[in-house]
Amino acid sequence: MPAFLKNIEPFRGTGEVNEMGQNLESFLEEYDTHRYENPSVTADMIVIRHPKEFLTVKEGLKVLLVKRKNHPSIGHWALPGGFVNIDEDVELAAKRELLEETGVEGVEVEQLYAWGEAWRDPRARIVTVAYLALIGEDKEVKAGDDAADADWFDMHLEKEMQKEVVSEVGKTRLVDQYKLTLTNAERSLNLHAKVEVSYNRDGIIKAYEYQVLEKDQLAFDHPRFLVQALLYIATGLDKQV
Repeated sequence: MPAFLKNIEPFRGTGEVNEMGQNLESFLEEYDTHRYENPSVTADMIVIRHPKEFLTVKEGLKVLLVKRKNHPSIGHWALPGGFVNIDEDVELAAKRELLEETGVEGVEVEQLYAWGEAWRDPRARIVTVAYLALIGEDKEVKAGDDAADADWFDMHLEKEMQKEVVSEVGKTRLVDQYKLTLTNAERSLNLHAKVEVSYNRDGIIKAYEYQVLEKDQLAFDHPRFLVQALLYIATGLDKQV
């Protein structure tokens, strides 16, 4: 196959041949892209609207959700997002999907996390890169593409419990359980989920794990995306105070 990129010079290394006697050009020409089964990549957008001044994630925040009109999770509410095109940067894909599904554009984003467990989607092996956007102004939304609907939901996050457990390797881990509630009063919509967050109590490497314990009308594993985003924002607010 021809090289995927037109400019291959930055990848030439020392310029020597490999153990098969190939230079870079011949290696790329013979490279088989089907040698390894490739996962699909999706990009999801967590767009959170906040008051002009806020010091907590417990109240006053809204998140933009879309209602799915196709399988899987048909009829449930999800984060805007979709598949990354082969020649598209992942961040640009996130912004494109946001525009196509909600009509919202012109937001600054930051990559939050990449979710890669094999069980996440029944269609295929899918890795999702989640992006976070914080906006201070109201933006009109209009559902499009494969979104049946789109709207803002009030967010409420409550820590219900914390406990300590000892891992198999002898480390003490903290386990927090959160209740996430998303409401849209005008539509009488009340979505909720419970998410467990566990991490090492001591040390620099916390090894965070997020698990959705239960959910109602929320698609995929998106509740844990939202909990992680809120905890990330809360950490940033603590640093600013």
